[in-house]
Amino acid sequence: MDRFCIVTNKSKDTDLNMTMYIKEYLEKHGKKCTIAQDNVTGLEDYAQKGREHLSHIPEDSQCVIVLGGDGTMLQAARSATYLDIPLIGVNLGTLGYLAEVEKNSVDEALEHILSGEYDTEDRMMLYGQSGEKHDFALNDIVITRKSVIQTINFDIYINDLFLCNYHADGIVISTPTGSTGYNMSAGGPIVEPSANMILITPICPHTLNSRSMVLSDKTKVDVVIKEGRDGANQEVVAYFDGSGRIDLGTGEKISIEKSDIKTKIIKLSRESFLAVLGKKFDK
Repeated sequence: MDRFCIVTNKSKDTDLNMTMYIKEYLEKHGKKCTIAQDNVTGLEDYAQKGREHLSHIPEDSQCVIVLGGDGTMLQAARSATYLDIPLIGVNLGTLGYLAEVEKNSVDEALEHILSGEYDTEDRMMLYGQSGEKHDFALNDIVITRKSVIQTINFDIYINDLFLCNYHADGIVISTPTGSTGYNMSAGGPIVEPSANMILITPICPHTLNSRSMVLSDKTKVDVVIKEGRDGANQEVVAYFDGSGRIDLGTGEKISIEKSDIKTKIIKLSRESFLAVLGKKFDK
């Protein structure tokens, strides 16, 4: 690898000390390194309207180094969706399931990358579409109420067949990578991140027999927004990795399925997912 790009969460690396350290390290080793710029606009051909918090990653980059936490990794994954560039995260936050490298082992990590001592893991993404709007998510698509504090009434269809109706605060449609995120907080199962499947977990369902569902990655999930209480119009939002959004109202639906595009994550450690998970739980 000769061309790198750094995506930095400036609230975690406020003085850019770590950012500049990595940049200078790579340049001393004869590599090209740029720092991604935030809040790119005018990218309608690159990203559908509604995608927010994108960083500009040069298309000729061969590796993206992400400084922050899992949120920054998700932002970088959304920014690099169409570029097929592998990412590696340096954890400057607390729990970092996606950001593998701790800040006290940056030098060792960079040495491994420059010497080619790493694996690349493909991570499944989700694609969601409603009308002409669409977006991608590495972790999850969360459908929740827009403002009013009330439950959402919605129907779930699996491969165009009606499955069930929910009255809940929302629903999480998750990838295996996102299983340790909102899905886990909502009581959903934890899944090995390199797996290929779709998880559905209701948020605070108003029923006694609601459970999470684990579905094939070939499944298409339709969420149809129904009328609210007393026929009221419902306004909800579908959030993509907590960043991009599609607004929905009564009678509208969003279709969600596995994306043809994957996120490539650089792995330096051969430690098992369960071992890493145990360490994160102990923090």
